[in-house]
This record gives sequence, C-alpha cells and structure tokens, in this order.
Amino acid sequence: MPVPRRRHCPSRRRRGRTNKNMTAIQGLSKCPNCEALILPHRMCPSCGTYKGRQYMTPKVEKQQA
Repeated sequence: MPVPRRRHCPSRRRRGRTNKNMTAIQGLSKCPNCEALILPHRMCPSCGTYKGRQYMTPKVEKQQA
C-alpha cells in the first residue's frame, strides 16, 4: 500500500479547515412592530408583519403551569 512521502504543509492544512468555523448570521435587523430580530426583506415569524402589513396571524404560545 503506498504511503505519502511528505505531510501537507501547514498552510495547506489550514486552507482545508477554513470552512469549519461557524459564524453568526450577519445583518439581522429589528422588527418595527415587535422588536424581534429578523432577516431583512422577510416577514417577521413572531408577529407576522412585513412592511407594516399583517400577512399571518401570530401563533399563540401555550403558557406552562
């Protein structure tokens, strides 16, 4: 069975690991209605509004007793 003659150099090893780091989502904005963090140009999942219009009725969360 053949064996590699040399190891990979450190820069080549690091290049393979660059995509393994997780980063936080950049560019979150606040919903003007409920102040929740949302992605831009999307409907707010918590209150169901987009550009001041109601598109979805919000889900009512059950309170735990």
